[in-house]
Amino acid sequence: MNRGVRWNSSFKPAPLLTAAPVRALIDEHISIKGCFLPPQSPITMCAQMQSDEGDHWEAFAHYNTNADGTVNLTRDHSVGGSYVGCEPMGLFWGLQPAPGSREGLRLRKKNVETPYVMLLSLLEGHVSPSERKITELAAVTTERWYMAPGVRRTEIRQDGVVGTLFLPPGPGPFPAVLDLWGMGGGLVEYRSALFASKGYASFSLAYLGHKDLPAPHNRVNVGDPYFKSAYHLLQDHRQVVADRIGIVGLSFGVYLSLRIATRAGVKPSCLVCINGPVGSTIKLTDADGRTENFENEQTHWQFDDQGCVSFKAMSLPANLSPESKVKLEDLPCPLMYIVGEDDLSASSMENANLIEQTLRAAGKCQLLTLLSYPGAGHLIEPPYTPNSRVSLWSFKPRKLYTLWGGHPAPHAAAQQDAWEKILDFMDSHLRR
Repeated sequence: MNRGVRWNSSFKPAPLLTAAPVRALIDEHISIKGCFLPPQSPITMCAQMQSDEGDHWEAFAHYNTNADGTVNLTRDHSVGGSYVGCEPMGLFWGLQPAPGSREGLRLRKKNVETPYVMLLSLLEGHVSPSERKITELAAVTTERWYMAPGVRRTEIRQDGVVGTLFLPPGPGPFPAVLDLWGMGGGLVEYRSALFASKGYASFSLAYLGHKDLPAPHNRVNVGDPYFKSAYHLLQDHRQVVADRIGIVGLSFGVYLSLRIATRAGVKPSCLVCINGPVGSTIKLTDADGRTENFENEQTHWQFDDQGCVSFKAMSLPANLSPESKVKLEDLPCPLMYIVGEDDLSASSMENANLIEQTLRAAGKCQLLTLLSYPGAGHLIEPPYTPNSRVSLWSFKPRKLYTLWGGHPAPHAAAQQDAWEKILDFMDSHLRR
C-alpha cells in the first residue's frame, strides 16, 4: 500500500502583488491583491504614473494584512493615505500630483492612442511613497486605455469643421454621438475614444481655441451653421445610423447641445448634459451664436482667498445673456441632465431647476432624467479618474486658476454612477 509522504520545507514564497486585468479600459474595474505577506501586518499600496505632459502622479493607502497574510482591495479597508474605507479603485481616482509638482495640474489624456502606464507597488509598513527609506515588497504594471483594440481614429478637417472621429471595430453602421466640451477650448478626445470603445461612432468637435478654427481663438468664432455642418457630417457617414445620433455636452457644451437640438434644424435622438447653462455665459455678437472674448465678461467672476476664480455666478439663469437662452419648450428629444452639487464653476442646480420647470409647463417633463450628486464637482468625467478641485485655467493675459469643486470620494462615486447611467440612457435611445 502506498502511503502519502509529508514534505517539510523551509521555502517561503516571495510577496506577490497581482492586478487583473493588467490591460483594461479606463472605466473597467481592476482587482488588486497581495499575498504571501506577514499576517496582520501594516503594508502600503502605492500607485504611480506619468502624465502625457511628463508630470508625476501618485496615490497610496495603508492596509493591514489578514491572518492569512493577504490583502484584497475589493474586500479590505484602507486606514489612511489618499483615501480611507473599502475603495477597490481608490488608487486610481485618488491620484494626485506628486510632491514638488507644478501648481494647478489636471490629469487629462492628450494622446488616446497610448495608455496610462500605472506602476502599482506594495510597500512594507504604513509609509508615504515620498519617504526616503521604504522597502518595496512587490510590484506590477497595469495599462489603462481610453481606446479599445480596433477603434479607429480619424482627424476631420472638412468644410471648415474641425474634430476627431472615432469608429468602433467592425463595419457598422453604428449609433453615434456628437461630443462637446467647455470653454477650455481645443480638441478633447478621450471621452469620444471611450464612447467608441463602447460601440458608438463618436465625433469630438472643436469650436474654440484651436489653431485650425478662425482667429482670434479667445472667443467662439463659429455659429449655428458650423454645428449643423458637424452634425450632418456625422449623420452622412456611411458607418453611422443616421437617425440614432445623440449629443453629449459638458459645461458650455451643455448650452451648445441644447441650442443645436432646438434651433439648428437637426433632430438628435437624445441629449446628455453635464453641469452647464441653458444660455450663453458670454455676450453674443450675432444671431448665430458667436461670442465676444471670454476675458471681457468679468462682471460675475468671484475670487476666493487664494485668488482662484469661480465662474459659477456667470451661469445663474438671471445672469445669462437673454437673447441666447434656449427655448427649452422646443426640446425635441429625451434629455439627461447631470448635476454636481458642489459645482464651483457653473450654477448647475439652478439651471436644472429651470429646465424642469419649463418642461413641466410645456407638458414635456417626461423627457427629462435628472441626476444630482452631493459632493461632486463640475468635472464629472469617465470613472476611476482623479478630480481636480482647482486647476490652471490660462497663462495669458495673466495666470489664472479656476475652481471646479468636488470632494474626492463622493466625486469618484458620482463619476462611476453617472457613467453607468449615461451608457444605459444612450443604449435605450440610440440602440433600441
